[in-house]
Amino acid sequence: MKQFKFLLLVSLISIIACAQDKNPINTQNDHEVIVKDLDIPWAFTFLPDGSMLINEKAGKLIHFKDNKKTEISGLPEIYVRGQGGLMDIILHPDYKDNGWIYLSYASSEGEGDGGNTAIARAKLKNNTLTNLEVLYKAGPNSRRGQHFGSRLVFNKDGYLFFTIGERGDRDTNPQDLTRDCGKVYRLNADGSIPEDNPFVNTPNAKKAIYSYGHRNPQGMVLHPKTKAIWTHEHGPKGGDEINIIEAGRNYGWPIISYGKNYSGTKFTDITKKEGMEQPLHYWDPSIAPSGMAFINSDKYGDWNGSLLVGSLKFQYLDLCTIKDNKVIKEEKLLNGLGRVRCVEQGPDGYIYVGIENLGIVKLIRK
Repeated sequence: MKQFKFLLLVSLISIIACAQDKNPINTQNDHEVIVKDLDIPWAFTFLPDGSMLINEKAGKLIHFKDNKKTEISGLPEIYVRGQGGLMDIILHPDYKDNGWIYLSYASSEGEGDGGNTAIARAKLKNNTLTNLEVLYKAGPNSRRGQHFGSRLVFNKDGYLFFTIGERGDRDTNPQDLTRDCGKVYRLNADGSIPEDNPFVNTPNAKKAIYSYGHRNPQGMVLHPKTKAIWTHEHGPKGGDEINIIEAGRNYGWPIISYGKNYSGTKFTDITKKEGMEQPLHYWDPSIAPSGMAFINSDKYGDWNGSLLVGSLKFQYLDLCTIKDNKVIKEEKLLNGLGRVRCVEQGPDGYIYVGIENLGIVKLIRK
């Protein structure tokens, strides 16, 4: 009986330990609240004058300028359900010349009940979006509330990359090139399909697909030096990943994974398979990553070159020290402020972080 109680105690300690994030807290950081009173700031971007455009997940686009918030009209209809709503926002690299703003959002347009991820562009005039064009709409719609993706980034050649999660349809979408969802996509800036996309000549494949076998990528960034596309994505229980995205590659979900079902049961017995990419890094336990940015300025000393990843689950900003494309060290910044949803480096070289039920804060190194 004593031995049974001892084994039970050891098992409980092991379960509790596995549920904890063991990354150390870095105390040499502080923050300044720049934009107050936001609920779920899913994304934000800086306009050339230093003001911000901020997407609230519930379907509001806010212009923050001179300490004043103004709601922008003219948004498309937003399908708000579960993890879906108004999501990412970025500017065209030549925004000063062409004025294009790019948005990702959940939309009920198209086939089926519910919604799915859409990508659109528009221009801003007198606090109103004009010239709205839908560039891509994933289908079919689904009433599931999970895994919409959805991050946007332009690469050095001016292509638009975006992510769409597998919408909770694990066993159908991510490995099937004829179906949307569970993919990274590439378009020209006007929404047309690049002629050298990897699957343009594959019968019945979605021609915009760039890579596949993804679960729910909610972080994507262009490496400031190599110009490679880096993503991270949510695993299930364990198995959150960082990947470097290459054309036509299969990133394995759900055939290979370092995670398991939320119940603790297995859905796969393998973590590696020929023809499927290994993650650059994975988290176990899951941190629930959202938002991603490299530090590429002199504002933070030897943190320059590090990768920042938001943690929704454990409510901190993960400072990842990178060496030879490997994460060799992790530390918690802004620990306990709230669920970190997005992170961007501003034009002034400082890091700005969107935190749920708080707002947007500027990261300060002590």
